[in-house]
Amino acid sequence: MDITFLLNGETVELSGVSPTRTLLDWLREDRNLTGTKEGCNEGDCGACTVMVVDERGPMALNACILFLPQLHGRAVRTVEGMAAPDGTLHPVQQAMINAHGSQCGFCTPGFIASMVVAHCQGRSDHDDVLAGNLCRCTGYAPIIRAAQSVERARPPDWLNDPPEELTAVPQPHAPETSDELAAWCLANPDGTLVAGATDIGLWVTKQFRDLGAVAFLNRCRDLKRIETTGESIRVGAAVTMTEMRKVMQAHYPSYAEMIRRYGSEQVRNAATLGGNIANGSPIGDNPPALIALGARLVLRKGDARREIESEDFFVDYGKQDRAPGEFLETVVIPRGQDRLRCYKLSKRFDQDISAVCGCFNIAVADGRVTAARIAFGGMAGIPKRAAQVEAALIGQPWSAETIALAQTRFDADFTPMSDMRASSLYRLETARAMLARYFAQDHGAPESVLELRT
Repeated sequence: MDITFLLNGETVELSGVSPTRTLLDWLREDRNLTGTKEGCNEGDCGACTVMVVDERGPMALNACILFLPQLHGRAVRTVEGMAAPDGTLHPVQQAMINAHGSQCGFCTPGFIASMVVAHCQGRSDHDDVLAGNLCRCTGYAPIIRAAQSVERARPPDWLNDPPEELTAVPQPHAPETSDELAAWCLANPDGTLVAGATDIGLWVTKQFRDLGAVAFLNRCRDLKRIETTGESIRVGAAVTMTEMRKVMQAHYPSYAEMIRRYGSEQVRNAATLGGNIANGSPIGDNPPALIALGARLVLRKGDARREIESEDFFVDYGKQDRAPGEFLETVVIPRGQDRLRCYKLSKRFDQDISAVCGCFNIAVADGRVTAARIAFGGMAGIPKRAAQVEAALIGQPWSAETIALAQTRFDADFTPMSDMRASSLYRLETARAMLARYFAQDHGAPESVLELRT
C-alpha cells in the first residue's frame, strides 16, 4: 500500500506499507521518535497518544492500534512535534513543568498529546479528556492543574498544518464513497473492513492475526454523514462515537452519557457506530440502546440494500445476519418522546467493558404502560430484548406492583454466564434492579449515580 501524510509538519510518502503495521511501531522503529511509548499495546493506557488532524480538526488517538494506512491524507503530531521549530515549548508542555506534572515521565508524552488536542479545541472538561491516560506517579492533581492553567492561553500558530497539504491521491485500499466500498466488498467478499481499529487493532497486536485483504473506511465520506429529519436520525456506519455522542445529547441524553463512559477520548475518536454493531459483541454498548429505540440497520451488497430490525442482526454468538460481500451502511434511529434510559454497570466507572448494559424505553399513558422495549448486553451470547419482561409490563398499571411482577420474568428471558466481570446471579439481580431504577427515576428519583450522596 502507498500512503502520504504529514508527520510533525513534514510530508511523508511511503510505499509497500503493510496494512497492519501500527503507527507506534513505525515511529519508534523507523523514525526513532521514541517519545511515543508502548504501554498496554491495546488502546487503554494512553502512553502512545498522538495528535491526528483531518477534516474534523485535531483529535487524540492511540498510535498502538492505529494502522499506518489509516493516516493516508491526514496529519500527525507526536510529542516531538509539539514545540515550535525554534524550541519554544507548547504552553501545555511548559505548564507541566511548572506544575510538576511529570515524575517518572513514561506517561508524560501521551498526556501532553491529549492535553494539546484539548487545548486546541478550547476544552476544560479535563477529567473526560484524560480518562484514557494512565499515570501511576502523580495522582493526576498536578496534571489537572497544568491543564487548567493554560485554558486561556492562545493555541500556538506552529501547530497549524496547512489544510491543502492534507489532500491525498485516492488509493484502492481507502475507498472514498460507499459505492467504491460496495465494489471492493464484492471483489473481496471475505475481506476485512477497518474503521477505527479499536477492536481489530487488538486482533493484530494481541492475537497476531493475518487480516487478509483490508479496506480502510476513514476516508469514506458518505459513511460519516448524520441526517436528521422529523421522523428519524440516519447515522452513517463510519460515524465515530465522539460524533455520535454529540448528536445523541440533543435527542437521547441518557444514551449520550453512556457514550461518555464508552472507552476513552482516544477510543471514542476512532471507534465507529458501525464497527461496534458489526463485530457482534454480546457486550457492545450501542446495540442495547439501538434495540431499545427500535433502530433499523441498512445493509448493502453491491447496489442492493435491505433494511432489518437492529435486534434481528444478531443471530447467535459470533454470527450476524450479514452475507459475504455485504456491509452495514446506515443506522436509522426513530425520533420521538425521550423515554430512553441506559444503565452501564462496570467495575470501573469510566473506560471499562460492561458487565451488564441495560437500556429501557417504556411508554406510559394515563397511568398504564402502552409500549416497552428493553434490551441488554452482557446477559446472553448476543445483545437481546427482554421479551417476557416487556410482556409483563405492557397494558399494566405503571406501579410498583407491576415492576415487582415484571422483575420475576428476567429468568425467562436470560440465562447469563458467570465470568471475571460478574456472576450469573449478580447479572440477573442487577438487571432487575435496573428496571426498578427506571421506575424510580420516572417518579423523580435522582438521575445520576454521580449526584447521590450519603
